[in-house]
Amino acid sequence: MVEIDQSLIEYSRAYAEKAHGSQTYGDLPYIMHLDAVARYVESYGINATIIAYLHDVVEDTPVTNKMIYQEFGGFIADCVSIVTDEPGLNRQEKKSKTYAKMSRVQGELELALVIKAADRLVNMQASLSNHNVRLIQVYKQEYPIFKKTVYRDNLCDEIWEQLEFYSNKLLQYNFYKPLGHH
Repeated sequence: MVEIDQSLIEYSRAYAEKAHGSQTYGDLPYIMHLDAVARYVESYGINATIIAYLHDVVEDTPVTNKMIYQEFGGFIADCVSIVTDEPGLNRQEKKSKTYAKMSRVQGELELALVIKAADRLVNMQASLSNHNVRLIQVYKQEYPIFKKTVYRDNLCDEIWEQLEFYSNKLLQYNFYKPLGHH
């Protein structure tokens, strides 16, 4: 059973890596972002790890949710659909629709929210370590509504503890570094 689980995880990782192709996450190959999200959720089981690898494929590549359904089944496809941004004219409209969708998630599909929380945590960490002022401001502004719509009691509390820690770091971030300091 463990070998089957591992091969499914490896397959989902390879599938996502191929789908994302030459996309990058900052200066890194995109798979590095997916690996980081997968590490945060691996204790939630094989489905969580698979969803972590696939969480951006529908949003960022030509892969469709139907293709995910055919390749990985309905539950994985439903969870990927939950974490995929809805269409919109700009980030605010996309996120507004997406957060509304996530606020209605219940039951076993809440696993998707674990992946969403881990994804946001990895994004917040990267924006701070790279001093990406634009994204720091975006995540700082979005955090209250993100938490309101994604947080569930007793669901990935250790990820939420870290999200709170990094949220406070975003609030304290010094946007005005002295000249000559990096």
